Amino acid sequence: MASSQDRAQPLPDQVDVLVVGGGITGAGVALEAARCGVSVLLLEAHDFAWGTSSRSSKMVHGGLRYLKSGALGLTQESVREREKLMRELPGLVIPLPFLMPIRRGQGPGPGLMGLALALYDRMAGRRTRRWWDAEEVLAAVPGLQAEGLRGAWSYEDAAVDDARLVLRTLQEARSLGVQAVNHTPVEAFLSDASGRVVGARARGQDIRATVVVNATGVWADGLRSIARLQPAARPLLRPLRGSHLVLPHWRLPLQQAIAFNHPRDGRHVFINPWWGAVQVGTTDLDHRAALDREPGITAEEFDYLMEALTHAFPASGLSASDVVATWSGVRPVVAGGAADPSKEAREAWVADESGLITVTGGKLTTFLSMAREALALGADRLPALAEAQALAEAEPHFHTRMSVRAAARLKALEAQHPGIGATLAGRWGASLDALLEETPEQEHTVIPGSQTLWAELRWSLRCESVAGLDDLLLRRTRLGFVQAEGASAHLPRIQPMACAELGLSDEAWAQWTGRYRAIIDQGYGPRAA
Repeated sequence: MASSQDRAQPLPDQVDVLVVGGGITGAGVALEAARCGVSVLLLEAHDFAWGTSSRSSKMVHGGLRYLKSGALGLTQESVREREKLMRELPGLVIPLPFLMPIRRGQGPGPGLMGLALALYDRMAGRRTRRWWDAEEVLAAVPGLQAEGLRGAWSYEDAAVDDARLVLRTLQEARSLGVQAVNHTPVEAFLSDASGRVVGARARGQDIRATVVVNATGVWADGLRSIARLQPAARPLLRPLRGSHLVLPHWRLPLQQAIAFNHPRDGRHVFINPWWGAVQVGTTDLDHRAALDREPGITAEEFDYLMEALTHAFPASGLSASDVVATWSGVRPVVAGGAADPSKEAREAWVADESGLITVTGGKLTTFLSMAREALALGADRLPALAEAQALAEAEPHFHTRMSVRAAARLKALEAQHPGIGATLAGRWGASLDALLEETPEQEHTVIPGSQTLWAELRWSLRCESVAGLDDLLLRRTRLGFVQAEGASAHLPRIQPMACAELGLSDEAWAQWTGRYRAIIDQGYGPRAA
């Protein structure tokens, strides 16, 4: 991974491919382009994964509910990409068993759901579904609502640390020569005499590029406006907010995800274990606030999700006081005119508009196939990009190499914390060797209430372009997502690390902490801001 001084490095005057946007889509475009052997610069206005890519529902899934709307192509593509990511990124993209209760008087019935899951499994080329009778379900999930329960279908999707997936993708891209720079917004686009986009300006510098890709997700319309491409009559995107609750795992010790329909409106909701906590999600509402402001859950969304939670587990005694954190993300959904936001299609939108290739919409799961589709539009200007699809089929995207010494260190850690070895390898890939070798031995311990080593914090400060505590605790690690008050209890131990690695003064540290606490209060606190 690049050092924390990336922002001070000079930007090139010219590259083959300029990618604007450092979320999962931009990271995927950069990696796929670099695999074709071309030069790539990626610019991110905020932090890597600052937007939707750190605030998703943390799932790599095929989209079982899309079968209902007839989106077979999207579902099949998503299942295929899910299987590939699970093979290449064990420990980061991990199997997530789901249990879907079937109740009397509520559709679909067990037969229809079984057929849908059979198709879902067939797309994956393996069987994961199984029917559970009511007694088995209640034994496996104590406290689940028993009234009307006929049984449940189980099946498998996958969970992911979404921000770390972005960072792993950028790590692989950088190993192939990509320069990725955060906190560097594009100020303007460059055009030739015909009005075709041929580059961009950042830090007051003109950067020419053969291919320019707008991979800014929910900000895509804003970039199209800068390039004077957005039709004034109608924006391309319909930003939709999805909010989530977080509870400590001990309060609801689930071993699998539970998917069910909300009692109020029948919307699909879920409760699932994630990195030592339990999340409840999600809403799907039009987001009308400014996109550069931290999104936060509303009181109405909070109550809606609590209603779903207490309906599913009526005897648990769960209340608002059990919620330790919340988060909200804004999805870049292509506007289709549906009255119900949940009915909008989730397909990607990819187009070349006067030299600016925009890729937006879609799903986290399909980020690599979306990237290849975008690059295919630039192959007429840069023929090497035509190789992206063939390379994707022939070579893996992600690699994990480890020395004998590092493997021994992992084995010792595994003895104390079962499962931590695969998790670390998934997060860090080829960087794990250096992380374990170059951080103090006493920091190779797990932070209480988490699945994160103290050494990971130090390594991120040293090597991952961290410019604030939100970068460190909300994206490089996920402590701020799953612990009370954004994991502020750990700040006294983090301070000497940050000051040593980044040369922060006491005054700068105070600014960091004040800004971080404001961010947590606005977008991640246990109640609506």
